[in-house]
This record gives sequence, structure tokens and C-alpha cells, in this order.
Amino acid sequence: MDSDSDSPFTPGPHSSPERQHMPGGRKSLEGIAVRSFCLGMVLAASSSTTTTTTTTRTSPFWRLPFFFASLAIFHFLEFYTTARYSTADATIKSFLLTANWPAYAIAHSSASLECLLTNLAFPHRASPSSLISLFLTPFLPAALIPSLNAVLLLAGISLVLVGQAIRSAAMAEAGPSFNHVVQHRKRDTHVLVTTGCYAHLRHPSYFGFFWWAVGTQLVLGNVLCLAAYVAVLWHFFSSRVRAEESSLVRFFGRDYVEYQRRVGTKMPFIG
Repeated sequence: MDSDSDSPFTPGPHSSPERQHMPGGRKSLEGIAVRSFCLGMVLAASSSTTTTTTTTRTSPFWRLPFFFASLAIFHFLEFYTTARYSTADATIKSFLLTANWPAYAIAHSSASLECLLTNLAFPHRASPSSLISLFLTPFLPAALIPSLNAVLLLAGISLVLVGQAIRSAAMAEAGPSFNHVVQHRKRDTHVLVTTGCYAHLRHPSYFGFFWWAVGTQLVLGNVLCLAAYVAVLWHFFSSRVRAEESSLVRFFGRDYVEYQRRVGTKMPFIG
């Protein structure tokens, strides 16, 4: 489990690295290497399985490895982008593997389980949205269902790609001003970033994750988890935006208030 404190290990007389880089430390090089290796293995296995499943058969089960590959990329980029553009803040926790534990793990496990059970229950449906189609069939002509499935799949993949790109770009643009933890004290490195994606989105990293998560559920074809993800993420980000912006107004005063009025969040009913 990730640790917030330095390791109790005391370097010997011939050891030069700082304690926090030792095994068990906040910035343990061993911990970073192990996590990166594991994420790489998950990405390689998931990508290979997705490619094999989609090119050699008509099974809808390619969606699960696609989801796992998306998760592996997301968590690796969380650490990489922090380490590249906000180096001093990069720790093992920057992978976000245990963030909001255990709710985060439960959410992704539930999404995987719903997708798996849906495809076991409807093995004849190769569409990406079995349950969505099932719910909408009474209201739409049967001929439109395949087109709807294709649109939902395309929308889901697009949201995953665009959401990830915007989140990573936002972290890179903000640099040292970005932090995974809401800051209540202004640091010397804090500046009001209004360029790049921040010129169009007030909280682009939140925007990116929100729509990335929605996209994963569209690709998986989940109905229950799609609704749950939207509800939980809306509650989480609406609360977080309010808390964060109270600090930002204190940090930057009128400059932030004017920016707040000028630029929206582009998340439903948030700001």
C-alpha cells in the first residue's frame, strides 16, 4: 500500500540516495519501477487480447481488455505527466492506483462485472451496447439498433481518447501548479494558468477524467454502471470544484473571478 511517510530505513555509510527514494519511501524508486512494469504488462496483454479478439472472431469480449488497457494508460500517464511537468510533486501516489480506495476499485470491478455478465447473458449480441439496445428496443425500430450501437461505440472510444488527451494536456500545461490534492495554501509555484486548454475549460483535468470515464462505460455497453458513474462523478466533481475554487479565489482574487465568469467547466450542471 502506498505510504505518505518516509521509509524507516536508514541508509548505510556508503548509501547516498535520500530516504524517500528507498524501498517503502514516498518516492521509492523500487515502487515506481514495479508499478510501471505491472502497468506495462497489463497494457501489453490487454492490447494483444483486444487485437486478437477483434481480428479473429466476432466476440464482444474485446471490450474488457480494451477497458483494462485504457486503465493502464491512464494510471501510467498520471505518474509520467506529474514526473515530467511537476517533478517535485511526483510520488508513488501519483499513479493514483489507490486513490479514493476502495470506492475506485469497486467502481471499476463493477463495470467489468456488468460487461462480463451482459455478454454471457446475450452471447449472440456482438454489439458494444447489449443492455442499452435491450432497453431501447421497445422504443426504436429494429433497423436502427445496429446504427445506434455503432454510434455509441464510436462516441465511447472518442470520449476515452479525447478525455485522456485533455487531462494529460492540462497537467502538462499547469506544470507545478497542478496537484492531485486540493491545495489550501498558495505556494510560490502557483500561477493562474489560462492558456492552452485552460482558455476553453476551467477545470480541464476534471473535464478529461469525467468524459473519459463516461466513454469507458459506453464502450463496455454498460447501463447500470454508466448511470452510476455519471451520478458519482457529478457529485464528486461538483463538490471538489466548489472547494477548490474557494481557494483559487483567495489565491488570485479578481483575476480568478473574471476567469471563472469567462470560462465554463463543460461538465453538466457544474459551474
